[in-house]
Amino acid sequence: MAEINAKAAEAAAKKKAKAEAAAEKKASGGKSAPLPKDYVPRLKKIYREAIAPELFKEFGYSSTMQVPRFVKVIVSMGVGEAKENKKILDAAVEDLAHITGQHAVKTKAKKSIATFKIRQGQEIGCRVTLRGHYMWEFLDRLMNVALPRVKDFRGVNPNAFDGHGNYSLGLNEQIIFPEIDFDKIEKIMGLNIAIVTTAKNDKEAKSLLAKMGMPFRK
Repeated sequence: MAEINAKAAEAAAKKKAKAEAAAEKKASGGKSAPLPKDYVPRLKKIYREAIAPELFKEFGYSSTMQVPRFVKVIVSMGVGEAKENKKILDAAVEDLAHITGQHAVKTKAKKSIATFKIRQGQEIGCRVTLRGHYMWEFLDRLMNVALPRVKDFRGVNPNAFDGHGNYSLGLNEQIIFPEIDFDKIEKIMGLNIAIVTTAKNDKEAKSLLAKMGMPFRK
């Protein structure tokens, strides 16, 4: 019975992810860099062949469906200066597209904040939701190329989990990604990264990320 419920939950999760991906693609105009149909990301291959079996054994799962996996990665940039200079926001959208390989969607303020002179519906940032191959490729570049380029890097915060197996990470500069040409950027801006997993708790999620190569601070 438990296995049937797990399969039903898996089917529902896939259906929801497919619907979200379709909505994201429609909102972004469907613009993304093409990838070969038979292409398998390096990190995904490592997960399938080594990490998933290790997690299965470590936590003693009764079904492979219980093994934690990545669902999506949300990369966003808040651009407060966009209310005065839209050129900055356009530059942020372009930088985010270069970093992720997928067209970014501009985000709007949900409510007005008089203190910051922000009106409801005003464009103040941009976001990209990555799934599939784009997600795996981004995580690979993030952990193995971008983070080591952070000045005086000593590891990421090991406690930035939300209690439900999801991890959030903030970066101060987009120039740590090799796709960004320092001489052509409009302004140095930070970005936020949210990694969503199927882990039931933070312990499982941390083990997944650590085995995948996330450099947690000791």
